[in-house]
Amino acid sequence: MRFLQKQYNKKWMLPLLTFVAGCLILTAFIHHSYDTNRKQVRMITELNASTYAERLRDDMNRGVAIADALKAIIISGNGTIDNFEKVSENLMSDFVQSIQIAPDGVVTEIYPAEGNEAGKIDLLHDESRGEICRYGRDNNCVTMQGPFDLKQGGRGIAVRYPVYLEAADGNPVFWGFTIVIIRVPEIFEESVQALTEFGYDYCLTKTVSPLSEERERLSFSKEDLTNPVTYTFEFGGCTFNLAVTPKDGWKQGRKILPNLVLGFFIVLFLTGLVIVILVIEFHREVLKKIAITDPLTGLLNRDGFDEQIKSAIQDTPDAHCVGIQTDIDDFKFINDMYGHEAGDTALRILAQSMRNAFEKDAILCRNGGDEFSAVLIGMTEAEAKEKIEKFTMQPRYITQNGEKRPFYISLGYAEYPKDCDDVSELIRCADMALYAVKLHGKHSCCAYEGNYKVQNRSQLGFALQDVSRNLPGAFLIYIADKTNDRILFANQELIEFAGCKDFDEFLAYTDQRFRNLIHPEEQDAVETSIWKQIDSEKSGNNDYVKFRFAKKDGTYRPVFDHGRIVKSRYYGNVFYVLIMDCALIDSYYDKM
Repeated sequence: MRFLQKQYNKKWMLPLLTFVAGCLILTAFIHHSYDTNRKQVRMITELNASTYAERLRDDMNRGVAIADALKAIIISGNGTIDNFEKVSENLMSDFVQSIQIAPDGVVTEIYPAEGNEAGKIDLLHDESRGEICRYGRDNNCVTMQGPFDLKQGGRGIAVRYPVYLEAADGNPVFWGFTIVIIRVPEIFEESVQALTEFGYDYCLTKTVSPLSEERERLSFSKEDLTNPVTYTFEFGGCTFNLAVTPKDGWKQGRKILPNLVLGFFIVLFLTGLVIVILVIEFHREVLKKIAITDPLTGLLNRDGFDEQIKSAIQDTPDAHCVGIQTDIDDFKFINDMYGHEAGDTALRILAQSMRNAFEKDAILCRNGGDEFSAVLIGMTEAEAKEKIEKFTMQPRYITQNGEKRPFYISLGYAEYPKDCDDVSELIRCADMALYAVKLHGKHSCCAYEGNYKVQNRSQLGFALQDVSRNLPGAFLIYIADKTNDRILFANQELIEFAGCKDFDEFLAYTDQRFRNLIHPEEQDAVETSIWKQIDSEKSGNNDYVKFRFAKKDGTYRPVFDHGRIVKSRYYGNVFYVLIMDCALIDSYYDKM
């Protein structure tokens, strides 16, 4: 019986111990969550305090800018200013009480004059202003003084900008001050209103002058703040303090109580405790994910992308990786033709296809607009090539008015460490490869090559394609090198004239050499003639030559070559060449 009693007690002890242990774990976890919540609230408050402090600094800069503009006018007039009232009227703003000038430190002009007559004083010898004015003069620095009561009502801050002119001997000579009296808190009105509407109480103070530690309040929503976050910045020689607290206080963890109650009941079940942990962790992860995720596509944004690449490289510093840069061909056309909603749909489709194609050990990112990046960790260019090509040529459609509309992408890729010494350069190399694809007509992919140069990605790809498609004649661009010419571009008419299907076949046929388009017996003579004409400069930068054009099928056609040598910022000297079929020209003019 005693044995059975012991067994009975043991059975009851197990759930009791589980319950007690669960309560202890739950209590510790809730305390941690509460503390984390407070830290997060304080961290966000610190970020907002620094952000709004910068806005307040910008507000003050508006007043200093007025004094600076007036200073520039005086310097440009060599110490004189014509029509002070008109100039001041143009500089006036709703937060400015008055604009003044003080030659030799004596205020002589005030705008508006009415109600400000008492302001015409000798600043350098004034009892309350002299010391700070002499400080600004001697140190050639902007000074601020105040706040002080204005005779017109309200409070103001004086911004004094010392002006120095250049004497005949080249040394600076003190001319006087340009002065702006700023109304406070009117100058901060928009910024502090935004801060209040964002859910914060605040108090903004400053030292009354650069020479004083005494502080005055400029603006506040609440006099006494509990454990505020304080952001300090220097401006005009004065120290500003912005103290901020959430209106709801720091104890914003009241919503933890329902979780505590719920957790207390489900702690009897081990799975319940796991759920609570996962829910709280989920909220933390959501906040982190929001900060590094593109909201439209769900991929990483550039900050998250850089962070994950850095982490991956730290974990496997010697691993090969492939960088990918891709965008949607003619994305502006999609937006203009079908609307931005269709453009957003195309972006989401491309993002999902990236997830499907590069799901393993891949870091995916939307850079912005229609540009996407990816890094495939632990892969070489050779290993990734087939997957990249399949991804590039994969059909993609958006639905518009019940009809499927195809859209296409272009892609460039590069390998680390084959193509660059630093992973940070990987996407730049891939971007150059992408640009090469654009120059070849889009909707394709291309690996980075060492001879690619940094390109100016403006409208060249689109403009070149558009012009070349509609140019009435065969057109060619190649590097103007006497020993190693290299074809950069040929329009479709020239490609077809050569008997090729596309640009890649054309490059393979010519081995990227212009001389391979010339009959072998004429190659040296033609090139000599071209360079002789260019070197003589008789026809400017142009050359004119006839030769037999070598077609892929082994036949030859007499052609007339009109070339022009041009300096390219990316390739050096290049030839722009029009190729005209002599037989076609002769047949046309015979009919004239």
